[in-house]
Amino acid sequence: MDPSNALSSPEVQAFASGFPVMLLHLAVTLVLLGAGAVLYSLMTPWREVTLIRQGNAAAALAFGGVLVGLAVPLAVSLSVSTTARDIVIWGVATLVIQLLCFRLVDLVLTGLPQRIEKGEMSAAVVLVGAKLATALVLAAALTG
Repeated sequence: MDPSNALSSPEVQAFASGFPVMLLHLAVTLVLLGAGAVLYSLMTPWREVTLIRQGNAAAALAFGGVLVGLAVPLAVSLSVSTTARDIVIWGVATLVIQLLCFRLVDLVLTGLPQRIEKGEMSAAVVLVGAKLATALVLAAALTG
C-alpha cells in the first residue's frame, strides 16, 4: 500500500478534521466543570479543600460527589451539542440549574454541613446520593 494513499484515506481525513474539534469540545467542557466546582465551593458554608487537606474523608466524599454530579449533565450536554457554542450555552445552563439544585439539597438536608465538618461519613453519603440523583434527572431532561 502506498503511504500517500493511506494518508488520504477517508478514515485518516475524518480523524484529521475531527480530532481538533474533539479537543476543543473537551477543553470547553473541562473549563465549565472547573468553573462549576469553584462556584460550588464558593457557595458552600464550609471549605472543602481545607477540610480535605486536613484529612476529612466525609468532605472528600461530598466534594467528589459534587464533581461527578456536575460532570454527568455536562457530559450529556457535550454529547448532544455539535459546536463549542452549543456546549457553552447548554453547559452554562446545566451548571446553573445543577448548582441551584445542589444549594436546594443543602438547604433541605439541614445540618449536613456541620456533620460533614465533623467528618460524619453517613452525612456525606446522603449528600452525594442526593446530588447524584439530581444530576441524573437533569441529564435525562437534556435528552428528553
